Amino acid sequence: MSLLEVEGLVKRYPVRQGFLGRAKEWFTAVDDVTFTAERGETVALVGESGAGKSTTGRLVLRLIEPDAGTVRFDGVDVTTLDRAGLRRMRLRMQMIFQDPYSSLDPHLPVGESVAEPLAVHFGMGRTDRLRRTAELLDVVGISSDVAERYPAELSGGQLQRAAIARALTMKPDLIVADEPVAALDVSVRAQVLNLMYDLQAEFGLTYLFITHDLSLVEVIADRAIVMSTGRIVEQGPVASLFAAPREAYTRALLDAIPRPVPLSLRRQPVRPDPEPDLEPALEAAKD
Repeated sequence: MSLLEVEGLVKRYPVRQGFLGRAKEWFTAVDDVTFTAERGETVALVGESGAGKSTTGRLVLRLIEPDAGTVRFDGVDVTTLDRAGLRRMRLRMQMIFQDPYSSLDPHLPVGESVAEPLAVHFGMGRTDRLRRTAELLDVVGISSDVAERYPAELSGGQLQRAAIARALTMKPDLIVADEPVAALDVSVRAQVLNLMYDLQAEFGLTYLFITHDLSLVEVIADRAIVMSTGRIVEQGPVASLFAAPREAYTRALLDAIPRPVPLSLRRQPVRPDPEPDLEPALEAAKD
């Protein structure tokens, strides 16, 4: 059984209202989306802006409610859970957002933001929270003194590492990463991607990696799901999809990549360092 099974997912939004505020026209953001994710796998949701990728990610976590379809996580239909059941399930399903500057409370020291879920969900005392926070910051490559600093005092890369540490507090099985490196410069992207590789190997994480940047897909994902206007156009193992795409839309996206990423760079987990091995590939993609 797959860790994540999504079937027939639909989300619509009203775009025009008539008499008494009743919707007369609808925009379908996600239309009959079906896919799976295995344990320890990275599945990339790929497509242009407006393709429905981020909406799909939020539907998977039930941050927004679907109009139709099911999301089964480890055999449990998330769409049928009550508030208490969903709260328990979300301990195992976390999200990393695109903008590291808005994902953490600007009025709290970073350490307190990272530690907050430990108090809310586990009732952990202050001493234990501080100890666990220091451990998590160390895991993501941040020195303990950063815990006392506020988000405005940190770089984008440091903030995204802190956001990853916060997601890890719940010891999740699934992380939905919504464009997690899009707001970072090229060298920092490589460090964060390498960190995500290492954490996946260490904790057995499953990633649903949402991106518009196909130059990242070949180095980050095991399988890719290509979306356009809310629907899945094509999906399959990354190697075969890049080598022989079946659909014209997928071929057009691949043709838009300025320079292909060498396969030799795919899946090389290392600890973050000043000269990560993915940096040349990402520099090439930026050219």
